[in-house]
Amino acid sequence: MSLEEKLWRDQQKATKARDRFRLTVIRMLRAELKNAAIAKKAPLDEAEELAVLNREFKRRQESLADYRRAGRPELVEQLEQEMALIKSYLPEQLTEEELAEMVRQAIQESGAASMKDLGKVMRLLMPRVKGRADGNRVRQAVEEQISQL
Repeated sequence: MSLEEKLWRDQQKATKARDRFRLTVIRMLRAELKNAAIAKKAPLDEAEELAVLNREFKRRQESLADYRRAGRPELVEQLEQEMALIKSYLPEQLTEEELAEMVRQAIQESGAASMKDLGKVMRLLMPRVKGRADGNRVRQAVEEQISQL
C-alpha cells in the first residue's frame, strides 16, 4: 500500500472516529503531497513522498525550539503530537550502530583515505539511508570515522 493510500484510509478512519486532530494533520500531509506532485507535474514516487514527510517533520522540529524559547507550552505540546503522528508514517530510523556499520562499508567501497574523500562516501551512502537517517547525522558519522583513519 502506498503512502497516499495509507493516508487516505487513515483519514477515513479519523473522520468516522471524529478525531479532529488526526484528521487535520492527515489532511495537511495529503495536501503537501498533492502540492509536491503538482509542482513536479507528475506523480511522486515513494522516495519523494518520504522527502515531503521528512520536510514537514523538520519544519515542526524547528518551530518546536522557537515555541519553547517563547514559553508557549500549549503549542509545544501540539507540535509534539503532530510530529509523533508524522513519524508514524516515516520508516524506522537507523540506530547509531547500523549507521556506523553502513558508513564503514561505504568508506571501504569508496577507498576513502581522508576528509577530501567525504563526498565520495556521501554519494555512496545517501541513497542507502534515504528516509531512514537525516543527512546531517550521516555526515557527522562519516566525518567521525574518516577522521579516525
